[in-house]
This record gives sequence, C-alpha cells and structure tokens, in this order.
Amino acid sequence: MSLAEVGSLLVATIQAAGTAAVFILVLMIGAALALDVFKLRASGPRSLTVRSLDEALGRPETYRPPSTPRGTTDQLGNSQRPA
Repeated sequence: MSLAEVGSLLVATIQAAGTAAVFILVLMIGAALALDVFKLRASGPRSLTVRSLDEALGRPETYRPPSTPRGTTDQLGNSQRPA
C-alpha cells in the first residue's frame, strides 16, 4: 500500500464520517421540528391537545392577571438561626 493510497483512504474515511454526522444532525433537527409542530394545535374540549385537566373536562382556562401576588420570594427570610 503506497502513501498516496493511505492518504486517499484517510480522506475518504474523514469524508464518510463527516457526511454521516451531517446526515444524523439533519435527521434529528428535522424530527425535532416536525414534533414541535404538534404543540401549535388549537386547544379546547374537542381537541386532542390537552394542556390541563380543567381544559380536558370542558372548563375554560382561566389565567391570573400579572398584578397577582405570587408569594414571598425569600423562602428562608423568616427563619431564625440559633445563636
């Protein structure tokens, strides 16, 4: 086996590995995008997309206004460390 044949074999191996990597990357990105489309379907009691149990039972989805207090931000704020 000559040096030219080894170089050609090395280039072909690198090219095949690169092509396989690009193919798998395109396949995975395509699958992720295709599965992501299903999340954009309309929701409601007659839809296959269920976002909450209330919606599945036919009750309308209710959201809180942005000004609703969410509780304390410091969970350990009232704790006292013994001296």
